[in-house]
Amino acid sequence: MKKILFLFVFVLLIATVTSAQKTVDNSLNPLVTGVPSLSIAPDARGGGMGDVGAATTPDVNSQYWNPAKYAFMESGAGLSLSYTPWLRKLVSDMSLSYLAGYYKIGDQQAISASLRYFSLGSVDLTDASGNTLNSINPAEYSIDAAYSRQLSDKWSAAVALRFIYSDLSGGQITDMYPGSAVAADVATYYHSTIQAANGDAIFGFGADISNIGSKISYDKGNTSNFLPTNLRLGVSYQYPMDNYNSISFNVDVNKLLVEPQDTMTTEQYSQISPITSIFKSFSDPNFIKRIQASVGVEYGYNNQFFVRGGYFYESQLSGNRKYFTLGAGFMLNVFRLDVAYLIATSQSNPLDQTLRLSLGFDLAGIKGLMK
Repeated sequence: MKKILFLFVFVLLIATVTSAQKTVDNSLNPLVTGVPSLSIAPDARGGGMGDVGAATTPDVNSQYWNPAKYAFMESGAGLSLSYTPWLRKLVSDMSLSYLAGYYKIGDQQAISASLRYFSLGSVDLTDASGNTLNSINPAEYSIDAAYSRQLSDKWSAAVALRFIYSDLSGGQITDMYPGSAVAADVATYYHSTIQAANGDAIFGFGADISNIGSKISYDKGNTSNFLPTNLRLGVSYQYPMDNYNSISFNVDVNKLLVEPQDTMTTEQYSQISPITSIFKSFSDPNFIKRIQASVGVEYGYNNQFFVRGGYFYESQLSGNRKYFTLGAGFMLNVFRLDVAYLIATSQSNPLDQTLRLSLGFDLAGIKGLMK
């Protein structure tokens, strides 16, 4: 039964990826949301595998991908800091910084939190003649906390609450004000061992719906935008090659649960509720074309050295982002360093040919070393 469940879910997601790749529209009509920086993958492990993470083995950065995985962390506590340059080919001061951590409560529960800060750098404001007036530093940030719990020795679930703040005007642009919103995530994670020729393989399945919340407005409520509410489904299969070497294959599919703006007037768009928009997004005639797909592979040696690769696909209709990723990781005692590199294959990507870095700490291990 376990093998049948594994094959069914895995084939279903692979078929979805294939269908999305075959369906390419010549038009460009992406879904528009507020605070799009919430959709940027923040860490180098997931980033090195084509932006996958819903069902990969739990790690300290699970808060973004699937917080339900924290309930199965082996270490009692951890902390990670990640840095991602943005549009580095054009500017030098745009970036995403991400801090994440967790703490286990007993063997079956965990609390976790993260802080995300997206800086748009310094922006010069000019008058009609092109003369510089002053400079502003627009930025967006969010802070969240989650609780995860094992429902059995294989299943877990989690809920997260998030506060979001976006200031794109720096208080210097007339009729444009900082916006704020609140949101929640719900997630579940399943993993099971499957007997393989060289030992126990691990099958994982994950589902996460993120940023279910209020709208955000930059003009004191006259108009508003949906948050990037996202459905992420993923499967993972980790196979032990021998006692020291392992390899995992991972697939994620994503769908923004936002109704297209071109199906209604501006007034209707501002009045529709986020929950109604979520349900109406499933009736989008371009539903399949809106799906983003990621595939990633991770090779590990002795659970200390890792090499990764992946591919991300998005249809031309939804933005036409297509890119390969490469990554590597090294873990020594209580420290872990991961790097990722992106190579765009279609139109220019803001992360093209840039490195993202993550540095993790096993806080429980550090405490043990200090005794």
